[in-house]
Amino acid sequence: MRIAVDAMGGDYAPEEIIKGALMAAEASPEVQVILVGQKERIQPFLTGTIPKNLSFYEASEVIEMDEHPANAVRKKKDASIVVATRLVKLGEADAVVSAGSTGAQMAAGLLGLGRIKGIERPAIATVLPTLEGGKLMLDVGANLDATPGQLNQYALMGSIYAKKILGFSNPRVGLLNIGSEEGKGNELTQKTYALLKEAPVNFIGNVEGRDVPYGRADVIVCEGFAGNVLLKTAEGLAGVLFQLIKEKITSNMIRKLGALAVKPGLKEIAQMMDYAEYGGAPLLGVNGISIICHGSSKSKAILNAIRVAKECVQLHLIEQIQEDLPKKPDV
Repeated sequence: MRIAVDAMGGDYAPEEIIKGALMAAEASPEVQVILVGQKERIQPFLTGTIPKNLSFYEASEVIEMDEHPANAVRKKKDASIVVATRLVKLGEADAVVSAGSTGAQMAAGLLGLGRIKGIERPAIATVLPTLEGGKLMLDVGANLDATPGQLNQYALMGSIYAKKILGFSNPRVGLLNIGSEEGKGNELTQKTYALLKEAPVNFIGNVEGRDVPYGRADVIVCEGFAGNVLLKTAEGLAGVLFQLIKEKITSNMIRKLGALAVKPGLKEIAQMMDYAEYGGAPLLGVNGISIICHGSSKSKAILNAIRVAKECVQLHLIEQIQEDLPKKPDV
């Protein structure tokens, strides 16, 4: 198995990306990790004994975060994310992992890999920490708008991913809405609700934003605009809560003493809320495994993203989606 890693993408590239790739190569000797990027920037971080299953592939260009994604992908044919995706297309790699521009990775996936037959638009599926463990939400930003038929396809792909990769035997699929009743929401959610009732998934109805952190649904379906807002609100809220807790329990000596008693529990909570524990988010719907990482990913997140890519390849995720798609997808 070969996994191409965009060494140039991310806030901490290339150092942290390379560290994560090295960790993954050592943890999984059966996986060939291919670092894709600029040799002169990568080589200084490859010191000491290099694992035999870690290799390098030259890519001379980099797509910056402020560039227009589609234009940059078309213009910069030798950009690291474009080259890494091309390796998957050519069969020289089985998956691609990147922490660079999400838009560029989506464009590279669509232009380079194409869509799975029957899928109208891909979706970014991310794992959210909840009281019941990690739950899947899609879409979180691949497409800001969607049709009912596309949301129906998200539900199907998300259900397959939750079952095959996350280990849910019969994942509960919920539709993100402003109320739990069937008649709630706008035209999009009402029409989607009708489709999901007939879909081959375990549809449990609408879920409100406040239900998500409690883990009421295993798969939460929404259009990219709402999903991205919910995801970033959850990230921001978690950050604020931990900052407030840290400030308040260390505000005086008595509280500091008490903080020593609760410190192990707080560490466990922090671990549960850490996106790095869940790896990257798959771009579901493109005809190849493409794992999107948080822009601020460090070595641990890259390690786990490569693990997710490995699992997707081992469990034949693309083939599973192809097999389970309706012959004539809803529009």
